[in-house]
Amino acid sequence: MFDALRVRFNQGFRSIKDVKAARPPEGFRGLPIIESRDCPNGCFRCGDVCPTGAISFNPLAIDLNKCILCPECVRVCCNGTIKFSNSIELAATEPSSLIISAQRKTPVVKVNEGLRNYFKRSFKLRSVSAGGCNGCELELNALSNVNFDIGRFGIDFVASPRHADGLVLTGPITKGMAYALRDTYEAMPSPRALIAVGSCALSGGLFAKSTAVDRSFLDTIRPVLSIAGCPPHPLTVINGLLKLLGHDL
Repeated sequence: MFDALRVRFNQGFRSIKDVKAARPPEGFRGLPIIESRDCPNGCFRCGDVCPTGAISFNPLAIDLNKCILCPECVRVCCNGTIKFSNSIELAATEPSSLIISAQRKTPVVKVNEGLRNYFKRSFKLRSVSAGGCNGCELELNALSNVNFDIGRFGIDFVASPRHADGLVLTGPITKGMAYALRDTYEAMPSPRALIAVGSCALSGGLFAKSTAVDRSFLDTIRPVLSIAGCPPHPLTVINGLLKLLGHDL
């Protein structure tokens, strides 16, 4: 036991000290950048290859609610108008803020005063995978490891919705999970919040047109925070939550 304690002591502090300043490696595909330059007349290559229909024109824009951060648009762009940065700023309180163009460069997360007053010091979350591929779920699991250690900010995942303040939704919401999702949300005490994580949760992603999907839950319950990505990086999730709760980073 003493050998194990000695090893742990020698390892020192392993968590990321400044999660706001931290960035993934350069190869990470994060926030897209749209340059202010004219595309050739009649060029719709990026829109044609986009698997989720996330790209619109006049002006050129990428809807991060739908975007899965694949490189296809960059691959076919003939003049470098579209590129990807390694920025993890992919969260927003308004879905419209996730539509990126040459004029709107970065999504915006506004402090939710109600949530800050109730949950700034302690925010308990219940995760529901509503037909997800397990990509977003793996990144959410990583939030509790020694690197990201989201618990130090008072944010934890709990097993029961009775103990939760917020529901974290992943997946496109399959018909088989639609009732379970609504039942879990209604089992949570008020006040409660819905947080959508990943392009599938935000828009249905690649499965938006599938007949196996039932997204009627979102017709009545609006997420307080939308976190884009396929899947989002843990730093995206942490920074989005901390900004929503008004933490001074």
